[in-house]
Amino acid sequence: MRKTLVSTAAVLAVCLFASAGYCETRKGEKISGKNKFEEHCAACHPGGGNTINQMKTLHKNELKANGVKSAKDIIAKIRNPGPGMTKFDEKNISNAEAKAIAEYVQKTFK
Repeated sequence: MRKTLVSTAAVLAVCLFASAGYCETRKGEKISGKNKFEEHCAACHPGGGNTINQMKTLHKNELKANGVKSAKDIIAKIRNPGPGMTKFDEKNISNAEAKAIAEYVQKTFK
């Protein structure tokens, strides 16, 4: 009985420790917009381009031409995009991550 309890406690401890590494962010931890962009966006938007629709890149002039003028607009597109783009809800990309991605896009693809 004691051996079973010790084994169970050890397994629980390993699971808890291992799962801590899979948290999206820890409180107070800065989110890398670049890393989140590479994780969620770069496959379809390499270098700020667009593999699906070349008329809708992430470059400032084209974003503006498509009615996307602010970080808030970019986040809105992340949450509710047009045809051809995957929808990312808060389960996939947290609000803080979406904001970091939007700010990265604005700074990077001028």
